[in-house]
Amino acid sequence: MGSLGGEERPEARRRRPRFLCLHGFRTSAEIMRKQVVGKWPADVTARLDLVFADAPFPAEGKSDVEGIFDPPYYEWFQFDKGFTEYRNFDKCLAYIEELMIKDGPFDGLMGFSQGAILSAALPGLQEQGLALTRVPKIKYLMIIGGAKFLSPTVAEKAYANKIACPSLHFIGDNDFLKTHGEKLIESCVDPFVIRHPKGHTVPRLDDKSLEVMLRFLEKIEKETFEHASTDVDEKEVCL
Repeated sequence: MGSLGGEERPEARRRRPRFLCLHGFRTSAEIMRKQVVGKWPADVTARLDLVFADAPFPAEGKSDVEGIFDPPYYEWFQFDKGFTEYRNFDKCLAYIEELMIKDGPFDGLMGFSQGAILSAALPGLQEQGLALTRVPKIKYLMIIGGAKFLSPTVAEKAYANKIACPSLHFIGDNDFLKTHGEKLIESCVDPFVIRHPKGHTVPRLDDKSLEVMLRFLEKIEKETFEHASTDVDEKEVCL
């Protein structure tokens, strides 16, 4: 339906890019919300529609954030010491797809730590028809403290082609996953990179990192607006 004031203005079609946010290992949606919204400027988070979700499995062991953040804690899947064998991985993928059906559609994924590793693999698995087959294509990634999967059975499918969607990566100088995060960037076609002096954490944004963040936001906002305009035009043709 059109507005009573006449033809709908283009700016009325604008919407914030919507991201499903996947938290770190043995943390929770609420913890990630505090890590992101509590650290990033309001004028950044206000430009994104962020949906934080709990992982499907209760933590099977001690959480590294115990004593810092309150429980409950969750994990997306389980893995061995070499991070090459996984339990409940397929159930995890099915769970995320159901979340995206229920709370979507989503434009992208934001992940931290285990959630970041998972997020970065999903566009490739989706492209191969191995995950997220009932939801729209993932358009954007925000990867905080991420890495590639080490399991050859997952890696050869997830990274069969370079990750084509625009992606924003946070790399900490003292992050134990730094080397793996750098390798992930090499697998991306259009990466934006924020480097910070901290470790394995969601960092605050200084002037330099804020500049990169704003460039990424401007890009995805422009594309989201263009997609929305195309969708509206197609609906008008159908009507």
